[in-house]
Amino acid sequence: MNASNVPSGRSGFSGPSGSSGRSGRIPPTQRIRVMEQMPPTQRIPVAGRLADTQPLSVQRGLADADAALDSFLAYQRINKGLSANTIKSYSSDIGACLDALESQGVRALGDVTLDDLRTWIASEAGDHAKSSMARKIVAVRSFFEYCAVHGIIASDPAQSLTTPKLPQTLPAVLTPEQARAMMDAADARAAQAERIAQAEDTAQAGNPRSGSVRQAGSVRRAGHDASRSKGGTTAVARTAELEEAIEVRDAAIVEVLYATGIRVAELVSLDIADIDFSQRTMRVTGKGNKTRVVPFGAPAARALQEWLDTGRPLIAAHAGNAGNGSQNPQNIRSPRSPKGERTAKATDARNAVFLGARGGRLNQRQAREAVHKAAQQAHVPDVSPHALRHSAATHLLSGGADLREVQELLGHSSLRTTQRYTHVSIDQLRATYRQAFPRA
Repeated sequence: MNASNVPSGRSGFSGPSGSSGRSGRIPPTQRIRVMEQMPPTQRIPVAGRLADTQPLSVQRGLADADAALDSFLAYQRINKGLSANTIKSYSSDIGACLDALESQGVRALGDVTLDDLRTWIASEAGDHAKSSMARKIVAVRSFFEYCAVHGIIASDPAQSLTTPKLPQTLPAVLTPEQARAMMDAADARAAQAERIAQAEDTAQAGNPRSGSVRQAGSVRRAGHDASRSKGGTTAVARTAELEEAIEVRDAAIVEVLYATGIRVAELVSLDIADIDFSQRTMRVTGKGNKTRVVPFGAPAARALQEWLDTGRPLIAAHAGNAGNGSQNPQNIRSPRSPKGERTAKATDARNAVFLGARGGRLNQRQAREAVHKAAQQAHVPDVSPHALRHSAATHLLSGGADLREVQELLGHSSLRTTQRYTHVSIDQLRATYRQAFPRA
């Protein structure tokens, strides 16, 4: 099949808008129609099955790399169960490589050589860390292996590609004292926010309220009463209430991350139905859609319950009022979003444990900001959510937990990955040395 016979796509071919190159990529539905028009021996294999069992007899231009990439990504998602984030990274890394190969003058997937790929690696290495380059190379190597196995190309040019050797560095880790200070500071701010909220409610009602902070929060939640829903609450008061709710949320975030050691992506994907307060466990969906059950302690349970009882309903109410007057975040409407997308987002927000300030499901960036802010306010070293995960694993192992138990808690498929967390602090090492060595 000659390049001139390919309807549209990459280099030298016009896309739907008449432009050439990658900017004129064929929409998925149009790619399917194009593939259906191809002779049977030249169709791209579909994930999980082959459209035709005969191998490709003709090398095709990079215009067909888009269809090959779509098929590869579908295979990884359906057959291997890779997460959406991994699929997104694969798509970005492989697409960038294909663009670079095209700019080097390569016109067919079957024409790609090991030297072409090494030229691409050399051009990228100066702008990316070794870890990023290792991820890109693994993605590209997997793609070309898939193409070779499924007969899209005659041989695999990436088979001999090696990843750069990565330094054995470990993320920052808090000491148990620093972790305790960070948790206590976050809890104290959340408690202070609730005391302020309770005082404001008491002043508005004109009489003191008795009961726990949680009960005060429940009254406060119901306190979006007639006067408030009619506009009695000023914008300044609404902003103050929102900030108080966010303090309660952030305290729950850092408590849960440290208590469970879960990833930040797992945290933001938690649904309310995943939490079992009676057993103090949560069902977590990790990489590859693998599900595990993780326990959490009493402090995390209190912070999480406080958030669900007081902070979350308040954010949901504000988000609803900011939208169309309803006190449900799922009713927020965006005129730019299709109706189906709005419905999906509505259901997602209704089920989510953690909400952003606008009432939608919390994203990873917001969770990271909450952790960085908590570390700064507690005057401990700046840490990321992953550093809290690392700290939790280290403190568990230092306290005598079994390595395989920690592996299960963290959701590692390989014990070798968990072994990265087996380092101990120099103080503990000195103490053990003094205790065990006769000439210490």
